[in-house]
Amino acid sequence: MRFPRPANEPVLSYAPGSPERIALKKALEAAYQNPIEVRSYIGGRFVEGEPFWLSPPHRKNQKIGTAYKVGADQVQAAIDAALQAHKEWSAWPFERRAEIFLKAADLLTHKYRARANAACMIGQSKTIFQAEIDIIAELADFWRFNVHYAEWLQSWQPTSPPLTRNVLDYRPLEGFVLAITPFNFASIAGNLPTAPALMGNTVVWKPAETQVYSAQVILEVLLEAGLPPGVLNMVIAPGPLVGEVALRHPALAGLHFTGSTATLNRLWEQIGAHLSRYRNYPRIVAETGGKDFVWVHASADPQGVAVALARGAYEYQGQKCSAASRAYLPASLADDILSRLIGMMKDFRMGPPEDFQNFITAVIDKKSFDKIVSYIELGKNDPAITLLAGGGYDDSEGYFIEPTLFLTKDPHHRLMQEEIFGPVLTVYIYPDEKWEESLRLVDQTSPYGLTGAIWAQDRAVIAQALSALRYAAGNLYINDKPTGAVVDQQPFGGARASGTNDKAGSPWNLIRWVSPRAIKENFLPPQDYRYPFMAPDR
Repeated sequence: MRFPRPANEPVLSYAPGSPERIALKKALEAAYQNPIEVRSYIGGRFVEGEPFWLSPPHRKNQKIGTAYKVGADQVQAAIDAALQAHKEWSAWPFERRAEIFLKAADLLTHKYRARANAACMIGQSKTIFQAEIDIIAELADFWRFNVHYAEWLQSWQPTSPPLTRNVLDYRPLEGFVLAITPFNFASIAGNLPTAPALMGNTVVWKPAETQVYSAQVILEVLLEAGLPPGVLNMVIAPGPLVGEVALRHPALAGLHFTGSTATLNRLWEQIGAHLSRYRNYPRIVAETGGKDFVWVHASADPQGVAVALARGAYEYQGQKCSAASRAYLPASLADDILSRLIGMMKDFRMGPPEDFQNFITAVIDKKSFDKIVSYIELGKNDPAITLLAGGGYDDSEGYFIEPTLFLTKDPHHRLMQEEIFGPVLTVYIYPDEKWEESLRLVDQTSPYGLTGAIWAQDRAVIAQALSALRYAAGNLYINDKPTGAVVDQQPFGGARASGTNDKAGSPWNLIRWVSPRAIKENFLPPQDYRYPFMAPDR
């Protein structure tokens, strides 16, 4: 069977009066009126546990559901279920596995579209546009294009000379895969466990507790699409507990992770400490943090730069690994760009996402709120820093933080180096004639290497910037914002402290979830051990 090449899922407009807007408003109303229960799903069964409230970040005192944490015994049960399902699932023909995820994509984009968007908006405080491009378009693209990439990958076979047949058997990994997913993208939560599963692996999936509201919808879609019991086992449990059980298990075959650099470092250290336990060396595929940059040359378009900063730094409250967090502006354009940007920031509306006029909503929880506020206060109280816009915050009803813009005289300030993961952008102004030196600052200031953008109209400058920043970002944009990677268009991932750069949304990610076996069949085996060179001279 050959599957047709997919196309990117269209992003709907949700314009006033549109059918999708009407359906979404009904789904939002139903979600607020009908609290749900979210349980771990292990070996085909939903499991009880210790209850905790689910509340929207923008209405922290409103209950929208109850989730149930499980303990170490249930994590072990999830591993056992994955290992038990492995033999049958790994033997399924690729086409049968692929059909499940293709059906899931169609269910998501039709039957579940309004409900999934409502869950993402409420549970993760996303505007409708941010939810639509996340839990609908990107997740459907992952499921469809992963099938396409896997088919392409497995089509490569070695040469077979006469009287020989050579085959590469694309086996799944031996054991189970642990997928640990973040709160900020439901598409990542849906892709990290299912990309290995498509290749025949079975998975223990630990979603972020702040994302389980929409994770439940993703799970329901996959089950309706026909995913068998034990292939994907969702556990709602504290990260350290999951790590303690899963990373010590001899059958750990791989870790698929998105989260903070510090967390990945701890997980990697734990895996390294247990190497003698494992049957195989576990694969580690990870995307972590970023301190993403926008570098601007004097030949750039000021209005384009201002819009890129407004969207790149503040959409979804800066809670994207790719969000613009530091900007380098030439002195000749700085005032113009900053005045345009500040004008846009004054026009931003902030509030709950079901009010479609709001551009800014709440950050995810109290922990994130406090961390971001600490950086804002750091900037306010440092004489080397000037507050240009924003700086306010209020958590009385929800975790709301104003988009904040700082100007620094110190290009090595903490605000230019450390990941904040919130709506805070810090700008450094450099002399026009020192643009080459400023590129070195961009490259050397931060330990990360995820995304970045360069702005210039001078093609020679662009070429030099691409060379100087070759390792500064795994996803680099020219005259664009550093966010918004699309599956099949910009495979996503970075190196340095930003991860293993295995490029989600490409064949290079899927290849990590197979362990190829080379098989040679000889049609006419030799009947004599002797070679011609062994014959005596005449």
